[in-house]
Amino acid sequence: MLLVMASCDNDLDLVPEDDVSQDVIFTTSQGAELAVMGLYSKCQDDDVLNGTPQSMGEWHADNVRFVGSFPTFLQVRDFTILANNTSIEEVWRDCFEVVMAANFVIDGVPALDEPGFEEADKNALIAEARFIRALIYFNMANWFSAPYQLSNGSNDCLPIVDFIFTGSTTEFEIPRSSLNDVHAFIAADLDFAIANLTGTDRTLATRGAAQALRARLHLYRGEWSDAATLANAVINDTNFELAEDYSFFQNEGSKEHIFTLVNTAADGQNSGEGFSGLYNPSPEGRGDAPFSDYLINAYDTDNDLRFTTLTEQGTDAQNTISFFTTKYVDGITNADNAPVIRITEMYLTRAEANFRAGTSTGEDPLDDINTLRDRAGLADLSSLS
Repeated sequence: MLLVMASCDNDLDLVPEDDVSQDVIFTTSQGAELAVMGLYSKCQDDDVLNGTPQSMGEWHADNVRFVGSFPTFLQVRDFTILANNTSIEEVWRDCFEVVMAANFVIDGVPALDEPGFEEADKNALIAEARFIRALIYFNMANWFSAPYQLSNGSNDCLPIVDFIFTGSTTEFEIPRSSLNDVHAFIAADLDFAIANLTGTDRTLATRGAAQALRARLHLYRGEWSDAATLANAVINDTNFELAEDYSFFQNEGSKEHIFTLVNTAADGQNSGEGFSGLYNPSPEGRGDAPFSDYLINAYDTDNDLRFTTLTEQGTDAQNTISFFTTKYVDGITNADNAPVIRITEMYLTRAEANFRAGTSTGEDPLDDINTLRDRAGLADLSSLS
């Protein structure tokens, strides 16, 4: 036994075959770029950006009825979540895996020494990683913390992990920071991203995407002027544009998208518990998440194009004919893209921020709302209240 253990001693320190050590991958710009692309791949997990936690929010908001059979999802629906809920555990774990991958890039890129690969090139890659880290922290802060308004951000939120794990036990015992501290962490990442992102590919991080997320952060904190100013900047960015109709959900090239996650049948949603699996009627999908009566009653079902062009009737998981969204039409291969940030959101952000502040940065809030109503085929409102 001792001889065998001695002969295996060196092998125990080998890097797994499906992993690459930091000192190897960051020796070339190509390796660094591949590490950044890997971040988007990790975001494709259903538990991160591809539908599972996003759907949980829809159940809590009474926009959809969860009628499936997953016991852990039923706990979420019924507000009876237990500490051993594996669905919640997987959201936490998979999101922090993205954070750790982002830290890997943020820590490794600065030391890259390659002729012609300048500081601006490094900062652009780091900015992508910091945007992704900010996005994940922003989402998790909303899922795992009370809102800012409860105690002006002094409430517990998330542990701030901005380093590479070495395996120390204490690294896994980091206390939760306050919501204010987490928001400051997110803001710093987004400010760096805004200053250093230069690309225009809307399937990747862009300066406009970082500005849009920063605007949302300001909105959630009640910082109305800053929210309206940044939302206005994104609306005026020529890389984005309000689509004329709702076909953009199946068009990843539409300027409606500020940031969209691209999926394919071979590389995308991975569990059947994401957008395509949950939101498609049986037998193509699971039929787990049909519209609620509350949501249906909120529509003008005869005239609202969001209803008439983006819904279908089908069989739900309880074998009942129900209404479903057609935003995610591929219930067989789960290849639908995940729209993460859209220009519509910036119109709503600007309108709400201006309305609450009594200002008209960029546009009057009533005009912003009527712009969106016009696209939906609805009559203009005469006032907001």
